[in-house]
Amino acid sequence: MTEQPRPREIAAIDMGSNSFHMVVARIVGQSLQIISRHKQRVHLASGLDEHHNLDQAAIQRGLSCLAMFAERLQGFEPENVRIAATYTLRQSQNAAVFLKRAESILPYPIEIIPGTEEARLIFLGVAHTQPDAGKKLVVDIGGGSTELVIGEGFNTKLAYSKHMGCVSYNKYFFPKGKISSKNMATAQLAAQQKLESIATKYRKKGWQMAIGSSGTIKAIKEVLIGRGHSDGVITPKRLALLTEDILKFKQSDDLDFVGLSDDRKPVFAAGVAILSAVFKSLDIDEMKFSDGALREGLLYEMEERFRHSDIRSRTATAMAEQYNVDIEQAQRVKQTAEMLYGQIEPQPGMTKAELAPLLSWGALLHEVGLSISYPGFHRHSAYLLRYSTMPGFNLEQQTVLATLVRYQRKSLKLEEMPELSIYKRKHLYPLIRTLRLAVTLNGQRSDEPLPTITVKADKEEWQVNLPEGWEESNRLLAADLLQEQAYWRKAGWELKLE
Repeated sequence: MTEQPRPREIAAIDMGSNSFHMVVARIVGQSLQIISRHKQRVHLASGLDEHHNLDQAAIQRGLSCLAMFAERLQGFEPENVRIAATYTLRQSQNAAVFLKRAESILPYPIEIIPGTEEARLIFLGVAHTQPDAGKKLVVDIGGGSTELVIGEGFNTKLAYSKHMGCVSYNKYFFPKGKISSKNMATAQLAAQQKLESIATKYRKKGWQMAIGSSGTIKAIKEVLIGRGHSDGVITPKRLALLTEDILKFKQSDDLDFVGLSDDRKPVFAAGVAILSAVFKSLDIDEMKFSDGALREGLLYEMEERFRHSDIRSRTATAMAEQYNVDIEQAQRVKQTAEMLYGQIEPQPGMTKAELAPLLSWGALLHEVGLSISYPGFHRHSAYLLRYSTMPGFNLEQQTVLATLVRYQRKSLKLEEMPELSIYKRKHLYPLIRTLRLAVTLNGQRSDEPLPTITVKADKEEWQVNLPEGWEESNRLLAADLLQEQAYWRKAGWELKLE
């Protein structure tokens, strides 16, 4: 038996102004599989003096962190590691001193990247870890700079990096952690002035969805969740109320919000001030958070082939390969499901636009559980789709996939359906019926194409029209359809065969 080649592992390090991040991934087929993440708060930007020199304490904090990362990277070839340094080392007059000492600790080149390149890579990281939502505005508030990008697919249309970050603004506008309405207003105004030159350009370009990335916006999202906003969506009103509550405290160390960690407290007010200014200047209605950021952008940049596709498609294809799915059968079921769903949901509404791809991916992956065992494989499939790491899919989407494959065959125990927050059960029922019919119609696993089949849907009552005389020459399939009819009836649904 020939030994399988070991998957290639790649690593990216983002040397930010507030934290250093490292992410390690394995290349599996056409997909990236994140296998470890490491983060260390370094506060590099707070070590910049008025002459833009890094003090020794900040240099030492950075080097200590890199020494820890170096332990994880032992044995990695240089072509498999990419390290990017951002705002603070861009500004630092003595950056060369830091880089020289870092070389002896970490034997890989450290790139100090320009602000616009940082913005582009952040957008790439978000785009690869977020389902495509048309034109996106991505905002990343770091320790020393804020990146603002508008792009579509994996291509940026507009990208700027502004010299304002939660560490630098904390130092200038909230000295010694002092919070006051004057400090907050001054910080917000300063940020708005920074954005003045580009705001009109961004509003004119427009976007379909605003997305925030990295620690500052993540912290704000988590505090909003702690305040009862379970969706974690950031809005102008929620930001304004949060700002009012921040001003009830005199010192940043005293901030007491559910979801706010102790090490984030010192720079939280500054981060909220900057984000409030971004919202006001660009007239943003709402913003969601994405886990993708610069480090993910670096990873995907290392492998050109990961570009130009919805990451969810790559995830689904890689998963089908990983579990040795019979691709020909999966494609037959997928094509039949798409054909049927197109007939019963002819109007391309928003819900259909979101759910139709999930039906396709569910069909592609409906047999992943066969890799565990045949008896109850639909349950095994559901478990894998619910609990596997699936880049690009959120928890709700994974739950939908798991639900579809769980109900692809056997009895319809609909009372066991999980609760959903984005979609309603009534949205899923047509998908379940569609996938069940597609699985049944392809039960013989034949290469012979199916004849023309039409379906009419009226809520719980569906009528399937088969070619005349076709059931006589396909008696096994006819028996399977009758069994399917009985399953539907028990669930309170009606399947008519004409």
